[in-house]
Amino acid sequence: MDEDAAIFLAKAVESLRTAESEFANGRYNSCANRCYYACFQAAVAALLREGIRPRGDWGHDFVQGQFVGQLINRRKRYSSDLRNALAENQRLRNVADYRSEFVSRVQASRALGRARTFVSAVEQQKGSSQ
Repeated sequence: MDEDAAIFLAKAVESLRTAESEFANGRYNSCANRCYYACFQAAVAALLREGIRPRGDWGHDFVQGQFVGQLINRRKRYSSDLRNALAENQRLRNVADYRSEFVSRVQASRALGRARTFVSAVEQQKGSSQ
């Protein structure tokens, strides 16, 4: 389980670095996409560390619901400040990927801030769980 969590956390860091690069190069739609996946992958790593797994695939609703419900509300492993990060970054990713509008620099910057905070929180929690 620890190996799987480490893999997902490494993916989260990679997604975050890609988001930063995309932002620096003015590709705000791609930045928004990678910001969401940085948070999603970090959340999967956090859930794995706590022994929480889905019955099938890692669905977006499952990951968001379990991260907020179990790791924030019930077990108090993470700050309530992270409660909306996944949902907000998914909302913006949906704009970037599925709507006929562009993500702005300001929106991408905010998503990047949320992703940095989220991934950092999961990295910091690494040594204190189990």
